[in-house]
Amino acid sequence: MVDSADKRIGVVVITHNRRPELLRTLERLTALDERPQIVVVDNASSDDTCAAVARCYPQVTVLAQSRNLGTAARTMGVRHLDTPYVALCDDDAWWENGSLRLAADLFDCYSRVGLLNARVLVGDEGGLDPTCVAMAESPLATDIDLPGPSLLGFLAGASAVRKTAFLECGGFESQLFLGGEEQLLAVDLASHGWHLCYVPELVVRHFPSEIRDARNRRRNELRNALWFTWLRRPWPTALRRSLRLTREAPPQIAIEGVTRAMAGLPWVWRRRRVVPPQVERGLCQLDAWQAEHVLSS
Repeated sequence: MVDSADKRIGVVVITHNRRPELLRTLERLTALDERPQIVVVDNASSDDTCAAVARCYPQVTVLAQSRNLGTAARTMGVRHLDTPYVALCDDDAWWENGSLRLAADLFDCYSRVGLLNARVLVGDEGGLDPTCVAMAESPLATDIDLPGPSLLGFLAGASAVRKTAFLECGGFESQLFLGGEEQLLAVDLASHGWHLCYVPELVVRHFPSEIRDARNRRRNELRNALWFTWLRRPWPTALRRSLRLTREAPPQIAIEGVTRAMAGLPWVWRRRRVVPPQVERGLCQLDAWQAEHVLSS
């Protein structure tokens, strides 16, 4: 282990009723050479999570919430830390040794990079997460030097952020709760002039929890995708994307997801802000690239 902690970067973990997974994650994070400050934001767990963390890992800060805030809990954790950079982590994943230090080094070197997405290895076999395959092949071009392929999306539980950039954009939108919540923040970062990159040299290990509500997650993902489209895309594009998203979803999920999205229209109308032209061009480029890959798969 190195002689001193790397005080440039901390870690935020969010959790809800997954105490065994969280304790395993904290075992790994507290053993890192970087010895990062760690903040756990507990989303109103009822499984004695807070007491277990206090008992087993007294060096970890726990922010206990009275209700489940979803992914907006990450924003609370980022605000609490006094480090310039923050690694985001889910309770069923952890960063590999050395990755946090490398992330901090990259942020130091690239002053307009606001977010770095790590390579995610899944399960005991360490298979590459399919989303990372797509990130490595990102079609987005950039006219400046970056530490990896340019992105307009990311995996929240495998990303490190520059705190000032993250907070400048407001962090995670509380209305989205959980499921595809990254898209809105990614595009807002880009709209503010920050770059997002995929850096495979950064590594996160993910052991997906079995405690999941897959059906509710899919409904939320469709709702959030529609909300993002209505919030940030020009209306002609938003209408086309809405039709495509709805057609691609299973019928019952489509009905439930659209119903949830429609209920939020007053909020969408108040918060709608179309992205700058250069960001919209990147989104259109991604739309075309994704459609081509679906047709060829």
